[in-house]
Amino acid sequence: MLKIQDISKNFGSLQALKDVSFDVADGQIMGLIGQNGAGKSTTFHSILNFLNYQGTITWNDQAITEPVFDEIGYLPEERSLMPKLTVEQQIVYLARLKNQPAKKIRPQIDNWLERFAVKGNKKDKIKSLSKGNQQKVQLICTLIHNPKLIILDEPFSGLDPVNADLLKQAILTAKEQGAAIIFSSHDMENVEELCDKLVMLRNGQVILHGTVREVRQSFGKTRILVTTNWTKEQLEKLPHIIKVERHEEQRYLLSLDDETAGEAIFDELTQGKYIEEFSQQPPTLDEIFRLKAGEKDE
Repeated sequence: MLKIQDISKNFGSLQALKDVSFDVADGQIMGLIGQNGAGKSTTFHSILNFLNYQGTITWNDQAITEPVFDEIGYLPEERSLMPKLTVEQQIVYLARLKNQPAKKIRPQIDNWLERFAVKGNKKDKIKSLSKGNQQKVQLICTLIHNPKLIILDEPFSGLDPVNADLLKQAILTAKEQGAAIIFSSHDMENVEELCDKLVMLRNGQVILHGTVREVRQSFGKTRILVTTNWTKEQLEKLPHIIKVERHEEQRYLLSLDDETAGEAIFDELTQGKYIEEFSQQPPTLDEIFRLKAGEKDE
């Protein structure tokens, strides 16, 4: 288990992190979200001892020192491969830095290239690959030594939907194998789909922490998706409706100022008759992100 307790970090007068605490259990996926500059990469760099910080970070109740690095797979936000090396040379080189012998890694490379649908072969030079395929090679370098702690900084950046799905499957496989996984993303759909828990940072402080369900439910069931022959203007006149958005013909998203109004709105719309769709839900993670990211600190 990764445990982060009250870590803080200043860069001169800028406080990048302030009393950040959370943990990531084995076999668990944690999403770290927040706007650019919120402190996500600084958190990752603190875990990896790339910089000094105040507070405590442990892996399986031990400080993260050099021997522990062999159990970590890290994908930085800024991709960095050596263009003149072949794919095989690059993967073997980085694996050896994790104390993995070349004779163990080389036989796995073809399977990993196939698994990630890399267009090219292990004898191709990195510079000959497209940016997307280079990114997939770097993901292979991150995962091929079967790390127990996986840190992915914006792993989906630049990936098309097909390749994003390949990465998702790799993340879920690592979870099934018991790895503790933490990744950052600006795509809330990925976070909602993959994560067991999430942490949201704003200006270096934790402002949301819990399971995706807990976080969403904490904002109340203030959204109703309904299919009705009522017009937008008629819906806007219902009590406790603060916003009506038309999604499709006769399909609307209603925003409420009071979640308890849902039952009365249901009765009014249905009049005791069948209605095709009426779903009252909490706001999506994307809506919550926009709301919390836009708030000003007190």
